[in-house]
Amino acid sequence: MRRLNLDQLHTFAEVVDAGSFSAAAVRLDLSQPAVSLQVRQLEQRLNVRLIERVGKRLKPTSAGLTLLEHARRIDAAVEEAMQALTSHAQGVAGEVGIGTGATACIHLLPPMLRAMRKRHPQLDIRVSTGNTDDVVAAVTENRLDIGLVTLPAAGRSLHVTPVLRDEFVAIAPANDNTWGDEITPHALAAAPMVAFESGSSTRLLIDDWFLQAGLRMRPVMALGSIEAIKEMVAAGLGYSIVPKMSVNAVHHRRGLRISALTPELTRTLAIVVRQDKPLTPGLRKVLSALEGLGSVL
Repeated sequence: MRRLNLDQLHTFAEVVDAGSFSAAAVRLDLSQPAVSLQVRQLEQRLNVRLIERVGKRLKPTSAGLTLLEHARRIDAAVEEAMQALTSHAQGVAGEVGIGTGATACIHLLPPMLRAMRKRHPQLDIRVSTGNTDDVVAAVTENRLDIGLVTLPAAGRSLHVTPVLRDEFVAIAPANDNTWGDEITPHALAAAPMVAFESGSSTRLLIDDWFLQAGLRMRPVMALGSIEAIKEMVAAGLGYSIVPKMSVNAVHHRRGLRISALTPELTRTLAIVVRQDKPLTPGLRKVLSALEGLGSVL
């Protein structure tokens, strides 16, 4: 049997409720012949008579009464579905996947995510971490909706929007009173360095900072986490260069002494999204919130 036509089912229920085809036509803003045709087509589809005339008023047959019970439940389910879809259209529901580095995830995104959850509790924002190459690949392959990555990031199918500029700082153990307020590449090159792992965008920027001074960094440790690097430095096992956002908060720089770099070293974080990505209202809201991060630092 073919599926029921919801319009025909609704028209049938209105005819029963109104007691006549003409009254139902007024309610539905249709012509009386159109209403009669829909009911007749529904009867033909089900191969039963649904409405009979008793005096001047129409009443449902036994089969019509049975269908009417189902019709009311179906109407309620359709209305519930429409309300759910309306919330999606208004941008307060759905799922958005963001990929970014661990440092931005820990030190930059939480306030934004908290605000988004408060404003749009039905909008499910899921965050995963990885290096720039991994995140760009996931966005390109449509496994993630948005990436927040360190430049450079390239892809012919991607739209790249720079968002904010974050400077790097040198960190030393808090009790190291010999460490100055400004640190040069030569001073760091002579110290035991705890570096970020090779191949990452952050490591490439730091290596280039040393190369510009004619130096090459030879770290005593290479770790994959900025937080692990900070712990090693705080324990007195060496010195390092980290993004300033990772030590902005007081509780994130305990045990550390912070110094500016001379010459300055900065990185740019950018939003990457597929050029052909359908921008749903929910995705637009997340993009807008990420663009607003430029005023944070």
